[in-house]
Amino acid sequence: MRRTAGVAAASAAVLLAAGCGGGGPSGSGDSKLTDDKIVLGVLNDQSGVYADASGKNSVKAVEMAIADFKAKYGDKAVTTNISVESADHQNKPDIANTKAAELYDRKGVDAILDVPTSSAALKVADVAKAKKKLYFNITGATTDLTGKACNKYTFHYAYDTYMLAHGTGTAATQEGAKNWYIVYPDYAFGQDMEKKFSAAVEGAGGKVVAKDATPFPNDNFSTFLLKAPTLNPKPDTLGTMQAGGDLVNLVKQYNEFKLRDKGVGLAVGLMFLTDIHSLTPAALAGTTYTDAWYWNFDKQNREWADRFLKETGTRPTFAHAANYSAATQYLEAAQSAGTDDADTVVKELEGKEINDVFLRNGKIRAEDHRVLHDAYLAQVKPQAEVTEDWDYVKVVKTIPAAEAFASPSAECKM
Repeated sequence: MRRTAGVAAASAAVLLAAGCGGGGPSGSGDSKLTDDKIVLGVLNDQSGVYADASGKNSVKAVEMAIADFKAKYGDKAVTTNISVESADHQNKPDIANTKAAELYDRKGVDAILDVPTSSAALKVADVAKAKKKLYFNITGATTDLTGKACNKYTFHYAYDTYMLAHGTGTAATQEGAKNWYIVYPDYAFGQDMEKKFSAAVEGAGGKVVAKDATPFPNDNFSTFLLKAPTLNPKPDTLGTMQAGGDLVNLVKQYNEFKLRDKGVGLAVGLMFLTDIHSLTPAALAGTTYTDAWYWNFDKQNREWADRFLKETGTRPTFAHAANYSAATQYLEAAQSAGTDDADTVVKELEGKEINDVFLRNGKIRAEDHRVLHDAYLAQVKPQAEVTEDWDYVKVVKTIPAAEAFASPSAECKM
């Protein structure tokens, strides 16, 4: 990995600001590792609809976290023998299940990170529970991860369907989007998004006039888009719950059919920076959505995003920043505990308050392992206001951590 003295110094400064504590062993010889190393696993989509939003660049983000950890602690680290293993789950639950078991058992992985696609994310939670190994879900959104599928070893890190719906759904309805037609991908994420968005819209005084499940993945949404203006009552808003490549396809077709000109506006449930880049801001100008993190929000984010750009040639999405953060917090917990023993590391993490490059006002809730943090209501800039490549968004409102996520579910039994 390319590093300079300036980058190393910036890395140390970022980590020192993380509120992680500097405890732990006086050197790697004093640690009590379950083996002679720590291995982090990144399991995600490296070839499909979520490859740009997370994919191989999330592996790079985890590698950056490891490099920063080593720079911070040097020979006082719990171990300097830290590596990354990665696998492509192809957004398929059965493959995710197999790959997770392989990472834990054959690759010696201590913690799995990322895992987009909620159906796949839930399978990995089951494997983590059975293997008694840590799992930080970054890019799955279903609230079942902190509900009926919660377990001692699973942490839900970046966002969930409640955060998205009660940001965008509530805000858009309050601003005049009263009649909604919701289209959602037909798997766990989309089903959960539909429920949460419908509740948020209706809670804010709006009405869902129709809802339809779409195939996943999908490249042709014409049937659903052409249906929108024919509904009675006619919706003023199309709420799309698709993400990644599917969202890109849907928005392109939405613009081709000129639905905005026909009085049907657009609200997006989940959007990544890479989606805006693919579509261009002109295709999404004025679209409001809820974001978990934005690279140009402040100086700290910008400095890390500059490093990421040098490593990858692209600006980071919230998924990349969250993978970096989760890897950092796992390593900090192992450092503080002096061991990579899963149960001990879990105790170090539960209830921890954190401020780092991704988590602002962060806290790991002990009851269900929901990671709380500030979220952001964001709006895509008109093309004329874009003065720098990748800086496509303005943050309209910060949603405080205490408001961004739901209270613990009674369904969660640790």
